[in-house]
Amino acid sequence: MPLSSLKDKLASKNYSVAFGEVVKINATVITATGLRVSISDMVKIVSDETAQETVGMVTEIDGDTFFITPFSFVEGFRSGDKVYLDSTGLNIPIGEELLGRVVDPFMRPIDGKGNIHNTQLSPIIKQPIAAMKRGMIDEVFSVGVKSIDGLLTCGKGQKLGIFAGSGVGKSTLMGMIVRGADAPIKVVALIGERGREVPEFIEKNLGGDLTNTVIIVATSDDSPLMRKYGAFAAMSVAEYFKDKNQDVLFIMDSVTRFAMAQREIGLALGEPPTSKGYPPSSLTLLPQLMERAGKEENKGSITAFFTVLIEGDDMSDPIADQSRSILDGHIVLSREMTDFGIYPPIHILNSASRVMNDIISQEHFRAVMKFRRLYTLLKENETLIRIGAYVQGSDAELDEAIEKKEQMIRFISQGAMYKVTFTQTVEELITIMGISKSS
Repeated sequence: MPLSSLKDKLASKNYSVAFGEVVKINATVITATGLRVSISDMVKIVSDETAQETVGMVTEIDGDTFFITPFSFVEGFRSGDKVYLDSTGLNIPIGEELLGRVVDPFMRPIDGKGNIHNTQLSPIIKQPIAAMKRGMIDEVFSVGVKSIDGLLTCGKGQKLGIFAGSGVGKSTLMGMIVRGADAPIKVVALIGERGREVPEFIEKNLGGDLTNTVIIVATSDDSPLMRKYGAFAAMSVAEYFKDKNQDVLFIMDSVTRFAMAQREIGLALGEPPTSKGYPPSSLTLLPQLMERAGKEENKGSITAFFTVLIEGDDMSDPIADQSRSILDGHIVLSREMTDFGIYPPIHILNSASRVMNDIISQEHFRAVMKFRRLYTLLKENETLIRIGAYVQGSDAELDEAIEKKEQMIRFISQGAMYKVTFTQTVEELITIMGISKSS
């Protein structure tokens, strides 16, 4: 090829690395120009002055100007800093080496146990399981907690919410479920909670045992984008194992902090606030995360527990309301039961499992219905009984409820480190309720 033709060919192409330029910065958004980008593109911002780097995501485009929500804080950056497209995109390295480790949303270890050498990249954002590819939930998923296994039985691939106010006992119940769950793989997402709670949860609630467990952490001091995508990254880890025909327990604390992170991002980008200041994107984001859990045909399952913080113990909170409409059941924790010293403080009458009736035996079902009926009678007549106004013999069913009260309270009470098998739980419940196969 003649030299002149080669020079012309080289001149027609741009072999330099394309970059844009920061034009404006505020506390939560970096405005830049000079690159052709798409929504959700990952970019790297590099400071000319200090060579400091951070990664961000393109969340809004206005003509030639685009807006970046950074994964870290913006201190140290200024106008004129360079912006580069990140070729890896929104992908994270996933593999078997994650088991037993504590990592951040980018799968970088934070437990001081050395690097993790995973080579398979997986996208953080994926489509939920298609409706017609979902498997039927027809197997019991035991969690080792009597009040859940016995009275709110959940199935493999079910999605449940744990609703509670602050300080009622969510973390303790989470630890009981992770330790007692009948699952070969456990994925725990701690999103937006206090940093102090991470080592406490591992040592106190899990007893320091991370066998077959992955913990993904994005604490309250992380940026809103880290908290938001920490939840999606944790779900991607669970999906990796589900695709290998494993039954996975996924547990996330908390959905409320996840929604608050999106509230910060949405309001910074100019979204209109709705109920309690949440923009519409906070509510539409919940099903995008929650619907990724479930049971898929010819693959494994993800049985998910999502904790929801009820501000002021108000169950009409918009995040709690939206979550209940998406999930397959809800477990409500009661501050009143905590005050009485009943742990775990699950309010049986306010809680429900939508698949329980399809996966338990007839004897078990009759025992559950009788337990709820007797427990309701006790609650309705509690004041009369306490002041001695109820005369024994007036109501045979209430008499039975009073007689079995202590046994019922013992059944729903359980030590934090104590695990009971599903078979033992069902047998105990049937015995207490006096249910026979012929009844």
